[in-house]
Formats: sequence, C-alpha cells, structure tokens
Amino acid sequence: MGEVAMRGRNQPPTKPTKFAVEFWDQIRAGRDIEEAAKALGASITTCRNWFRHRGGVKPPHSYGRSRRYLTFDEREDIAMYRVQGLGVRDIARRLNRDPATISRELRRAPRNPQDVRPSRPSYLASVCQSDADRKRTRHRPGKLATNLALRREVQARLKLKHSPEQIAHRLREDYPNTPEMWVSHETIYQALYVQGRGGLKRELVTHLRTGRRLRKPHRRTDERRGRIPNMVNISQRPKSVEDRAVPGNWEGDLILGSTASGSAIGTLVERTTRFTMLLHLPGKHGAEDVADAMIAKIAELPEALKRSLTWDQGHEMCDHEEISKVTGLDIYFCDPHSPWQRGTNENTNGLLRQYFPKGSDLSQWGPGYLDMVAAELNSRPRKTLSWATPAEALDKLLSEHDQSPGVATTA
Repeated sequence: MGEVAMRGRNQPPTKPTKFAVEFWDQIRAGRDIEEAAKALGASITTCRNWFRHRGGVKPPHSYGRSRRYLTFDEREDIAMYRVQGLGVRDIARRLNRDPATISRELRRAPRNPQDVRPSRPSYLASVCQSDADRKRTRHRPGKLATNLALRREVQARLKLKHSPEQIAHRLREDYPNTPEMWVSHETIYQALYVQGRGGLKRELVTHLRTGRRLRKPHRRTDERRGRIPNMVNISQRPKSVEDRAVPGNWEGDLILGSTASGSAIGTLVERTTRFTMLLHLPGKHGAEDVADAMIAKIAELPEALKRSLTWDQGHEMCDHEEISKVTGLDIYFCDPHSPWQRGTNENTNGLLRQYFPKGSDLSQWGPGYLDMVAAELNSRPRKTLSWATPAEALDKLLSEHDQSPGVATTA
C-alpha cells in the first residue's frame, strides 16, 4: 500500500506514494475519511491529518495517475524488468513509454556503495516514487503570495462575499490590460484551503457561501411542503417565462430560521436579471403576513416588472388569489418535491444563507438590514449575466423599456 509516516504531532504527513492515489480515489468516490481509511486498512488519524493538510483538496495529478507522469505501478514494473536484465528500450516498449522517459527514471535511482555494478545502481520503486513526489510538490511561491496588490484585491472581494469564480472573472473585466492582476478561481481556493500555498488567510473561508474550512460536496435537503387549494400549476405557465425572454417574471420562497423562533424571510428573484428583493416578516409567516409583505414590496416595482410569480406549494401562499388581484401578478405553483422548477430562487436562497445561517433567529433583522443585504447581493457579478451584476442588468432592461433607471435601487 505504500509507507505513511508522520513527522510530529503538528506536522503534516510525509508524502505517501500508492496510499495517496488509493486514498483520494476513495474520497472522490464519495466515501468519508473513516470509510476510506477502513477500506484501505489505514489509520483513521493518519487519513484525517492528510485530508486536513490538503484542506480537503485532491492533490494535483493524483500522485502519478496522470499519463504525463510514471505511476507507482509502472515504477514497480521498471524495478522488476531491471532485475530481469532488460534494457531501456525493452522496458520502454513493454510500458508503452518513450525510452528517454525510462532512461531519466533510471538515473533517479540513488547510488549505493554496496551495488555490485556502481554504473548500474539498484532501482527501488518506493524510493524513486518518493523522490518524484517530493520534487513535484516542492514549495513554489504562489501568485497571491508574491503579488501584494492582487492579494489585497482578492481579500477585499472575498470580504464582500464574492465567490472565487466571480472574483477571477471580474478581475479580467476590471483589469483588461493588466495580466498580473488576473488569477484563476482554483488558485484562490488553493490559497485558502491548502497549507503552504500562501497568500490568503484560512479565516477568509468564512466569507465563502459554505463557510467551511475544508472543501466538501455541498448537500442540501429541501423542505417538504403541502398543497394549497385553487392553485395554477407550473405546467400552465407561458413559454415566455420559461425561456426568460421577457423580464418581470419572479420566483419566490421562504428561508426559515430556527424552529424555536419560528422566524422567516421572504425572497423574490427576477428570473431574467437575478435581481433580488427580501420580504420582512417580523412576526409569523402565515398566509396573511406573507400576502401583506409581498403586496407592499411588489408595489415598488414599475408595471413592466409585474408579470408572474412562481412559488412552491407552501401554505404561506394560501392567499395567492388576493395577491394576484392586488398586484396583477399571475401566480404559478411548482410540482411537489421539485425545487429545480425554481432553480433561480433556490440558488439565491443558498447565497442568502451566508447572511442568514440555518438555525438562527431571523426575526432580529429589520427591514433596513434586509434591504442592505439585497443591495449587496444585487451588486455581485454573476456568471450567467456574463459577469454583470443583477442591478446593472435590471438598469439596462429598464432603460431599454424607457423606464427610470432609479427603480433598480428601490429594493
């Protein structure tokens, strides 16, 4: 399996060989650390230390699995063929490798005074694999560690809760003629999560959407909702809403606080621009409370942005007919257990959890704070908008329809 050694309580594990390949394959297959350790017959403590040292980030090239590099199995074959007396070209032909690759690999073998033929040193696969891993993963200063201006810019945008992907693309837009101010989103993640990559403090991960200190797959279970009477199903919604060709079609839902507080915040997201508005629900979030808050918020919009609303089958929308009558919105309801039918709203709710964590008391936030959060969210660049912000996209739409651009700031 390959040797795994520890250099001390607070030191990261030394680079393993075949163990690393098998361990990260187990993690990539969806197993947690304990399951991977059990499957490999390895120490759980060692696996945890290895995972923590990498910040949950899979090592580059899977330690030899890339065709560009010799694998540990290939090095074992080289050692076997060498003992059998095969030459460089014979070994290269059997491994389907270039003879120059095999020749360089054999020169990697350390010379041992006990070798019978000093000009032909013994080749040990484990020793040469460790040497290859050490050289491939030797520390090189990252771009964020050496470029102070870039590091400060990335840190400032992270604190505004921009994602690494948003930052990477927006930097190219904001500094089109300054390549030294460009950085990939993966470089930002590596600087945040992987020890020794430098540049960014790990505390900045609290500004990411998940706030996790280790990278993990994001899992979310959607709340089950009941049915309500007299609803119009999403299947009857016009196709113009589906293809986002016309602005003014909204998706909505509630994000819930702690069970003890019984608090909630209403969310409304415009499908074309991703522009977000938040409903202040200071007390309960029953049908009457939601209807009153929604009618007041929709009243702030111009007529061009009052077309339809899509919601799930929550009982808070029992007064949907009254809402439709007052606001002029056509209201449609999703199928049960189908959150993807409100994909834009689901994604926005995930962003809002950075401000309103699950299990917290949402009643403590006043309407002014909700408007501030919405404004901050509407100023984030979005990939789906070609890295424009929702506020910019809405202003553009309103100007094209001869509407006042000032409406974009009413939320």
